[in-house]
Amino acid sequence: MAVIIAGAGIGGLTTALMLHRNGISPVLYEAAPSVREIGVGINILPHAVRELAELGLLPALDEVGIRTRELRYLTRMGQEVWRENRGIDAGHEVPQFSIHRGRLQSILHSAVRERLGEGAVRAGRRLTGFVQDEGGVTAHFMDSATGGSAETVRGDLLVCADGIHSTGRRHFYPDEGRPSWNGVVMWRGATDWPVWLDGRTMAIAGGFAGKLVLYPIAGAKDGRQLMNWVINVRLKDPAVSPPPPDNWSRPAGHAVVLPFARRFSVDGFDIPALVEETREIFEYPMADRDPLPRWSFGYVTLLGDAAHPMYPVGSNGASQAILDARCLADCLRRAEHPRAALRLYEHERLAATASVIALNRRGGPEQVIDEVEKRAPAGFTDINDILSEAERRALVVDYAKTAGFHASGQTASRQP
Repeated sequence: MAVIIAGAGIGGLTTALMLHRNGISPVLYEAAPSVREIGVGINILPHAVRELAELGLLPALDEVGIRTRELRYLTRMGQEVWRENRGIDAGHEVPQFSIHRGRLQSILHSAVRERLGEGAVRAGRRLTGFVQDEGGVTAHFMDSATGGSAETVRGDLLVCADGIHSTGRRHFYPDEGRPSWNGVVMWRGATDWPVWLDGRTMAIAGGFAGKLVLYPIAGAKDGRQLMNWVINVRLKDPAVSPPPPDNWSRPAGHAVVLPFARRFSVDGFDIPALVEETREIFEYPMADRDPLPRWSFGYVTLLGDAAHPMYPVGSNGASQAILDARCLADCLRRAEHPRAALRLYEHERLAATASVIALNRRGGPEQVIDEVEKRAPAGFTDINDILSEAERRALVVDYAKTAGFHASGQTASRQP
């Protein structure tokens, strides 16, 4: 079977590895001039790590990532709302990883080159369109550097894993328009920083309209480790202020971010100093798209952010793309015909990811912080007077169950 994959991000690369394990060797076409280590930190949840472990990638992940042990939810001023163990410490068979996105992509890219060959990834090739007939699909790619026609490829299937601005998605939904923005701007960065607590702890402080995220993404050396941070602030009303078209991963100055950094307090952490010491800061809009009625059309389907871009809430974006990859590969192995496989893949994954999109729009598990800050904006003496443990557990655990990574032995909240 000849499979064409548009996009060599986390979803596309994982799909290639899953297909190769099933005896299919696809070719990936990546719009960027090369597959480079770009981006900052992400989390890969245990249900997705399990799939990467089955591909034999756990040792490589351990070399560059952190096995996350604990997650703490805090108010904007640092009062603890909820605390839980994560990964193996929560009862999963595999870890949760906090990792640099570029290093994860590099692990996947290296595995693809080693297993499928050096020619398996063709960079500098952007999908511009495709035509289907009764026997398959013909995809057209342009040279990303020159804008000229690069090559035309014939295949049995085309998997569009080409991100939130997907050409494949736009082909089937030409009137969809721009991504949906909620008015929140995100600033992200990572810098070497003194080890905080045990060096394996995440913290999320503040609600949906003003949030700080902290977690390490590399092992400690000489008492320091690479600390990833995110600051989210709702700046505009999305109904009247669409995001500027160039606002995707653009550089941001320290002076822009520091006033917002000073809004947060976390014990043992100087947030403004962390921002000041970060060499490169990137700005993103918090954007997603509405769930689609269909992903698969004949011999073409969507995967990852092309299919279900979601708010970066609950550490789910990359994890869901990895689950897509496993499901698609399994469906192609089981189904008698490629088109039947794509319909089965869509049936198994579309509704599940639509549920996560909906929960993320409401704040995901971090709704527990919003609810506490709404009820006690000036702080509290006893969290149970504001929101009971049962109420807090319902908000956090129900999300984990919906997203597919709840562990039955997960540790309950422990009071500070």
